[in-house]
Amino acid sequence: MLAISSSYSLNTQRLKRFQSLIALLLLCVILTVLSDKFFSSENGLNVLRQTAVNICIATGMTLVILTGGIDLSVGSILALCGAATAGLLKNGMVLPSLDIFIGFTVLGAILAAMLIGWLIGLFNGFVITKFNVPPFVATLAMLTIARGFTMLYTQGQPISNLGQQFVYIGAGSFLGIPVPVWIAALVVLIAAFITQKTKLGRYIYAIGGNETAAKFSGINVSKVKMVVYAMAGAMAAIGGIIVTSRLDSAQPNAGISYELDAIAAVVIGGTSLSGGRGTVWGTVMGAIIIGVLNNGLVLLNVSPFWQQVVKGAVILLAVIIDKLGDKKE
Repeated sequence: MLAISSSYSLNTQRLKRFQSLIALLLLCVILTVLSDKFFSSENGLNVLRQTAVNICIATGMTLVILTGGIDLSVGSILALCGAATAGLLKNGMVLPSLDIFIGFTVLGAILAAMLIGWLIGLFNGFVITKFNVPPFVATLAMLTIARGFTMLYTQGQPISNLGQQFVYIGAGSFLGIPVPVWIAALVVLIAAFITQKTKLGRYIYAIGGNETAAKFSGINVSKVKMVVYAMAGAMAAIGGIIVTSRLDSAQPNAGISYELDAIAAVVIGGTSLSGGRGTVWGTVMGAIIIGVLNNGLVLLNVSPFWQQVVKGAVILLAVIIDKLGDKKE
């Protein structure tokens, strides 16, 4: 009886590990049957290009959720960092009091934007840990603040014509694969290495599993959380750079609701919203599932309003499955 129970538990764990991949394969089969335009290399690359931004944001969101937190500000950080990149490239930085003008190369503007994203995320972590503000509230406030700064910086107008060198980042290809896909892959590999091979990764899982126990074991919980939120901010900045480059324009309203897609990718990928359980690779599968679903609904000419309903239903189903899994454990 014990052997049967152990075998059943092992099979259940294996099924749960691959449930995102199974769901993706089933979705692809269904869409291939329903649309003759879906199963093609061109459409596959298009899906990956469109999904790259969400993968970058969702990877950072995964790190945050693994600690038991949440970050609702990533969409606004994306917009602000995208606008900062475009503004620095187009207009540079002027210091009137010192009569100094600082011009920026493409690399300089990108590094500056990533620094801005890192600092905003670090501030989120600081507020959450030092003032004991719930992550939902702190990042919701930052969502509004960052969006306001974006509007102030751009004066509500897009910043366009940023040069072919910058546009290549979002619209170009390398070895036949879109550049945004290479960028997203690099982000994922770095995050996967951190979570699986470093002390920081072990601390992240420990905090999400039991924060009180993590504190008693000597882990500096505040420091780890601040680093995690800072990383999420930097990854949102990378997403903003890709979006701005692809459009050759920084839009003040960019990134609206992107945080919801990121959270959806994390949940569908099997990461527990209560923290301590999940992987970056699962999030990648979740993001691809959302990308394939969006692409398939467009190819099938489904109304945009129904697309929202379907996406919401998929997210709800994923959360229910996650909670049922928690109960069984």
